[in-house]
Amino acid sequence: MERSQFFSAQAGRTIEAPRHALARFGIGDVVRHRMFDFRGVVFDIDPVFANSDEWYEAIPEHLRPPREQPFYHLFAENGESSYVAYVSQQNLLPDADAGEVEHPNVTELFERFDGHRYHLRRALTH
Repeated sequence: MERSQFFSAQAGRTIEAPRHALARFGIGDVVRHRMFDFRGVVFDIDPVFANSDEWYEAIPEHLRPPREQPFYHLFAENGESSYVAYVSQQNLLPDADAGEVEHPNVTELFERFDGHRYHLRRALTH
């Protein structure tokens, strides 16, 4: 399998990834976590795990997802707060039917929610 490389500032190192990773979700999609009570909007995608080893090892072993799958950066929210989450593809489900995400940073990147997904601000698409 052909592989490519990219530098991850979060991991502080170069990451190798399959040249063609199949992401189920795209930028602007609204998703929810399969096991935990939070949802969010996708604002970035890593083709494989690209965070620090410390972050990965902090996940309980029985819940630790495989590294060789897309990982999503989310503007996330739960009933108590808003935050940025980093979640494996296997742990996400579509959730646009639940409406807009109330994270305060959503309007920095996205201009509108069409009932299904968020659309990037025009200035960011050129």
